[in-house]
Amino acid sequence: MKPRIHVMSVFVDDQAKALDFYTQRLGFTLKHDVPLGEYRWLTVVGPDDTDGIELLLEPNAHPAAKEYQRALAEDGIPVASFRVDDVADAHRELSEHGVLFVQQPGVQGDLKIAVLDDTCGNLIQLIGPA
Repeated sequence: MKPRIHVMSVFVDDQAKALDFYTQRLGFTLKHDVPLGEYRWLTVVGPDDTDGIELLLEPNAHPAAKEYQRALAEDGIPVASFRVDDVADAHRELSEHGVLFVQQPGVQGDLKIAVLDDTCGNLIQLIGPA
C-alpha cells in the first residue's frame, strides 16, 4: 500500500466566508461545492495543482471542533502550512489586500515563515525558502 493524502480538513466558522477568503485572498481554486443538508462539501486546491491535495473547508459545528480550533488559535498554533515561492512577497501582496498577519516574515533555519489569520478561526502558516 502506498497511501497518499487526498483531502485535508480545516475547520471554519462560516463556509461562505471561508470560500471567499481562501479563493479571493489566498488564491486557491474552488474544486468541489456539493450541498449536504445544512452544510456543503467544499474543497479548494492550489491554482497550479487542480488535481492535487484538496483542502476541505469543514464546518466547526461539532463542539469538539470549536474547542480544538479555539485552543490552537489562542496558543498561536497554525492549523495548516502553505508553501509559497517567496514569503516576503506573499506577505506584502496579502497585506495590501487586507490580510492580517499575526507573525511577520522571519527566518527559522533555512526557511522563512509568516503566520496569518484566515478570518474563520484559524492561523495559517506560510513557508518558503529563506
